[in-house]
Amino acid sequence: MTNPKNTGRVADATKQNWVDRFAPTASRPYLRLSRADRPAGTWLLLIPCWWGLALAVAADPMGGNLLDLWVAIACAIGAFLMRGAGCTWNDISDRNIDAQVARTKSRPIPSGQVSVRKAYVWLGVQLVLAAGILFTFNWFTIWLGVAALIPVAIYPFAKRFTWWPQVFLGIAFNWGALLGWAAHTGSLSLAPLFLYLSGITWTLFYDTIYAHQDAEDDALIGVKSTARLFGNATRKWLFGFEVATVLLMGMAVLLAILPLENPVPLLIGLAAPWAFGLHMMWQLKKLDINNSDTCLHLFQSNRDAGLIVATILALAAVI
Repeated sequence: MTNPKNTGRVADATKQNWVDRFAPTASRPYLRLSRADRPAGTWLLLIPCWWGLALAVAADPMGGNLLDLWVAIACAIGAFLMRGAGCTWNDISDRNIDAQVARTKSRPIPSGQVSVRKAYVWLGVQLVLAAGILFTFNWFTIWLGVAALIPVAIYPFAKRFTWWPQVFLGIAFNWGALLGWAAHTGSLSLAPLFLYLSGITWTLFYDTIYAHQDAEDDALIGVKSTARLFGNATRKWLFGFEVATVLLMGMAVLLAILPLENPVPLLIGLAAPWAFGLHMMWQLKKLDINNSDTCLHLFQSNRDAGLIVATILALAAVI
């Protein structure tokens, strides 16, 4: 493979990604810093937003409106910006660690493509643009979005003090389930909280798989993760996370849609955790924690798993 330091390409970037192929040359280091060349994370941040919005509309006897269409679009733009900001902050915080890990040493900061000072400027630009999107929502959602910055700020340091950094990632990455619901309703209830918890256990599932790519390097430099903690017992733990995810999501659907007189949306909605569980079971069957390519492929497949749920909940909302 061509040396990423010579081409600027990050080692684990998606093949034939649009950044390396089409983006203006001057913008590529910054887009790589935002992981725009690895879109799976943006999807995983966006999908819980769509879950929350779809479930809120499905639970509303009055249904949805044109504002909900804007919320769905705004969440997509916001997810791209906030994922980019989060990754930029992560790379600033982890620049010394990234330089010691084979998979990450070609990232823009450790490889010298972007200075730390310019990375901070780029972080500010993304946060300002994301704030512009957030301020189109109701005030409850705005304050909820501001609160999301707390777990985002903490996450890069979690692997230094806990074996469970994936919990902090789950708290940050699934905040959109609360935002999507609140953007429609202007409030929160038990249903979105259960949906949020199901997203956290889902993140524990997929990010443990992802972390197995770096388990050996992490052990050498002393970085903690659930992949290292679970080791050869990973499959058993992942099965537990799968069961928790399905049960929590099923409870969210019941709490949200059961009060409606029409049973059809409920029956459709309950298909979401069932289909989700089947996809996660398929991942477990394919899992080989000693094969980095397999781990990356399974991690990326969670975009499809999440979109299956979003599609089913959207159908329940339409009904």
